[in-house]
Amino acid sequence: MNDVEHEGERLQKTLARAGYGSRRACEDLIREGRVTIDGRVAELGNRVDPTRQLISVDGKMAPTAPAAVYFLLNKPAGVVTTAFDPQGRPTVLDLVASPVRIFPVGRLDMNTEGLIILTNDGRLAHLLTHPSAGVSKEYLVRVEGDPSPAAIRRLREGVDLDDGPTSPAQVSRVSEGLLRIVIHEGRNRQVRRMCAAVGHEVTRLVRTRIGPIQDATLSPGASRQLSLAEVRRLMDVVGLSDDIASTMPA
Repeated sequence: MNDVEHEGERLQKTLARAGYGSRRACEDLIREGRVTIDGRVAELGNRVDPTRQLISVDGKMAPTAPAAVYFLLNKPAGVVTTAFDPQGRPTVLDLVASPVRIFPVGRLDMNTEGLIILTNDGRLAHLLTHPSAGVSKEYLVRVEGDPSPAAIRRLREGVDLDDGPTSPAQVSRVSEGLLRIVIHEGRNRQVRRMCAAVGHEVTRLVRTRIGPIQDATLSPGASRQLSLAEVRRLMDVVGLSDDIASTMPA
C-alpha cells in the first residue's frame, strides 16, 4: 500500500480488539495478505481509523468500529417499532439500554412479538432489509381454525395480495391452528395478510429467527448484545464483503 496511514490505531491492535486473536496472530493475518483496508491489501505498520475505514478479513467485513453496537430484542406485544411515538406508546428503544443512538432494523407491527435487531451500523441494516438480500425470517403463527393441506400448499406456493403475489414460503403445521412460516420478503404485515388470504386470521404472531440469529431463552422485553460470532454470521449472510460494503453509504 503506497499511502500508509501515519495517524490512527495500529491495524493489528484493531483486529485483536475485534476478536481475531492476539496481536501476534493478527500480525500473521496481515502478513498472509488476508486483511484489506478499503479494498486494498494491508501491510504491517498500517494505521487505521476504524470509525471510517472498511477493514475486512478473508473478504468479510470486520466489526472493528469501536462505536458499532448490535442488540437483539425480544419485542413484546404493545410496543411500537419506532424511535419516537407521538401517541406516547412504548417503543423498542425504551427497552434497550444502549450507550449510543441506535435504530431498529426493519419493523414488527405493534401486536407482533419476537426478535428484532437494533444497531447503529447503517450498512448492515440496509442489507438486512433490502429485498435483494433475501434474508429469511421465521415466525410461529397462531391462526383461527386449522389450515387444511390445500391452504398450506397455497401459502408455500405464494398467494395473491393487493401489492402482488408473494414468493414461495416454507410452511409447516406445528399443531392444530399453529404454523411455522419462513419468508424472505419484508412487506408490511405480510404474514398476517398471507394467512387471511387463505381464510385464517392470525391471532398471535411471534418472530423466532432473523437469518442465522435466534434465541429461545430471551424473555419478552429483554435484550442483549449480539456476540462477535453472531455479527459475523449476519455480515456473511448478506454478503457484506469488500466489493459490496465499500459501495454502501457510511
